[in-house]
Amino acid sequence: MTLPTRKSGSIPGATVARLPVYHRVLADMATEGVTTVSSEELAVACGVTSAKLRKDLSHLGSYGTRGVGYDVTFLTYQIARELGITKSRGLVIIGMGNLGRALASYRAFAERGFHVVAVMDRDPSIIGTPIRVGSVKLKVLPVTELGSVIAGSDAQIGVITTPAEAAQEIADHMVASGLISILNFAPIVLNVPESVEVRKVDLAVELQILAFHEHLQSERDEQGSPHLLRAGIA
Repeated sequence: MTLPTRKSGSIPGATVARLPVYHRVLADMATEGVTTVSSEELAVACGVTSAKLRKDLSHLGSYGTRGVGYDVTFLTYQIARELGITKSRGLVIIGMGNLGRALASYRAFAERGFHVVAVMDRDPSIIGTPIRVGSVKLKVLPVTELGSVIAGSDAQIGVITTPAEAAQEIADHMVASGLISILNFAPIVLNVPESVEVRKVDLAVELQILAFHEHLQSERDEQGSPHLLRAGIA
């Protein structure tokens, strides 16, 4: 199959945020033996409108065939290529508390194009203990060895799962060691050079946003409640 010509210009951030969802759904379809899928079917599976899906994919190029749909395997690869995950990328996870251990044992990393290179911590009582990573066990290394780990491996992304008070120092270590991509789970805004990309995952913030929407819906339900309307309250 001939590769289509990609449109010039950068891909909008909102589209980039949806590409991993498209990739995951397509990969699952391929595993189930699906060979082609229409934009409507793919959009429903991804939780977006077909118009939004087609617009998102148009930023990558023209991959669909009118009346046929998308070749699942081919589109999966093209999205993976755009995301930069056609080859597995190494992760270094620093902070071996409950969250760090859970992430290290997350089996879906391999399916999504990532593998854990090293797990690290600053706590002497944790350093040297084995952590199960997939089918192997890695010993927790001291943070002081971060530079040598990065230099001697294919580690490209740093993951911070430390308490907030330690996160900035860990980020500084990562930047000094050459990492320019950081995923931060600590509830703090990191100060890093402009050349370093940081993605922040704050579970408490996400829960607060859900609480806001739940509260809003509750207020709407109360205002529209039949018994309140009959009583002249709403």
